[in-house]
Amino acid sequence: MSSIAINHIGFLTPGNYPADNPLSGLERTLKLLEYGEEIGFQSAWARQRHLEPGISSATAFLAAATQRTSRIQLGTAVIPIGYESPYRLAEDLSTVDVLSGGRLNVGLSAGRPLHADLIAPLVFDGDWEGYDFSHERVLRFVDNLKSNAVGDETTFIKTPFGPQRPRLQPHARGLTDRIWYGGGSLRSAVWAGRNGFNLLIGNVTTGEDTDDFFVAQSRQLTAYREAGGAARRVGLGRVIIPTDSADAQTRRRYLDYAAGRNERTLTPQGERRTLYARDIVGTSEDILERLFADPILPNVSELRLELPYEFEDAEYRQIIHDFATLVAPRLGWINGAERQKRIA
Repeated sequence: MSSIAINHIGFLTPGNYPADNPLSGLERTLKLLEYGEEIGFQSAWARQRHLEPGISSATAFLAAATQRTSRIQLGTAVIPIGYESPYRLAEDLSTVDVLSGGRLNVGLSAGRPLHADLIAPLVFDGDWEGYDFSHERVLRFVDNLKSNAVGDETTFIKTPFGPQRPRLQPHARGLTDRIWYGGGSLRSAVWAGRNGFNLLIGNVTTGEDTDDFFVAQSRQLTAYREAGGAARRVGLGRVIIPTDSADAQTRRRYLDYAAGRNERTLTPQGERRTLYARDIVGTSEDILERLFADPILPNVSELRLELPYEFEDAEYRQIIHDFATLVAPRLGWINGAERQKRIA
């Protein structure tokens, strides 16, 4: 137990909404972020999903969140870079970071993005099959964030403010240090470490020479640190659902949800041999027993609570409340109010 020392907790929200009333769900999610800040979470992350009734633009959603929160870090987990312009995305996220006062964390993934057969013809001109979906797009995006002058030293553009050296605006200082890569394989972990990015790992990974989820993830974490990521942040995600303050009907719903997903954790899934960690559902004591047995947890200091897609707003609030008050403190975490007291 003493080897676990979590000093940062966050939560990841799917941002669900009714297809015929998206405003209601997006507004509830914004209020959930406000509530998370109120009870001491240090970060809140938004999934980006296409073709579903959820957050399709993490950038636009978090721009709104910057005006509804003041302390909590805000993150994207993750934006598939394949559909994005590395330059325009850099402009948008730099703007969001400036609006937040430097609280933005940018999680990215590379590779052929999900639903490419359906979406790519709507995004790209011409034959998109040969389009660049590689890690190079991430590097181009990060380079744009640096806001270096475009052209040479003699290049100026005319503006209402007089001649200006052309560069990406606004420049969000420090944002390049808050770039995260969503890793789920040895290759992606090594690449993130070599390029100095923070690493997001979760409850889904790739089985490489093992059918054991924790062995695979441990190897990836070791490879990341050996490749250059030893001094960078690692955010570990787990689906954790405390039942302590839930009523009997809700507890049953949680348990049925986890039971319905357990089959996929028994063997590798698909051609990529995808491995899943079991959802952690139960009382805070049950959850702590499982977390203390998690071999990855002693090797990280940041834990991200991954909220399931299928639940309602009241359930999300109950889950993050019970986690912050009953689980996280037993892992060494100190909430914001207590931290301020200790500083004073």
